[in-house]
Amino acid sequence: MQKAVEALGRELMGIRTGRANPALVERLTVDYYGAPTPLHQLASITAPEARLLVIHPWDKNSVHAIEKAILKSELRLTPASDGTLIRLSIPVLTEERRKDLMRVVHKKVEEGRVEVRNVRRDALEELREMLKEKVISEDEQKRGQEQLQKTTDRFIEEVEAVGQQKEREIMEV
Repeated sequence: MQKAVEALGRELMGIRTGRANPALVERLTVDYYGAPTPLHQLASITAPEARLLVIHPWDKNSVHAIEKAILKSELRLTPASDGTLIRLSIPVLTEERRKDLMRVVHKKVEEGRVEVRNVRRDALEELREMLKEKVISEDEQKRGQEQLQKTTDRFIEEVEAVGQQKEREIMEV
């Protein structure tokens, strides 16, 4: 369940807010000499200003491939290159774009909740199997189910908190 919360946090880091954040482009895959490679393995990514990302490729021949990957991504950003490094200017979010991003956040949060519930389902099945094999008693199974539900509720609250934090970031002007 903890891994589901952490995965949700990583997913939401890639959603663009009004500020420049290297996590926006780190996981972009670049076609580097025919092999899909994460951008963070090809270049250093910095945010020198609040609305600017600078990507400095280690191999100058990869600049064009990185630009192409950025243009193909869902980020809706246009790279500016001088041949050695790439600058990404992060525009101010419009109200319509903020609402679109909120829908994406809600969808990702729901996926996080579903993932936590799937872990609970698997654990419940395991408890039933243990009872069937007489490894535990019915009382132990009941206690295990109650403990599992408390744990599930706690992690769903964590998922909600992560989602609400991202919503605040998006709505911040």
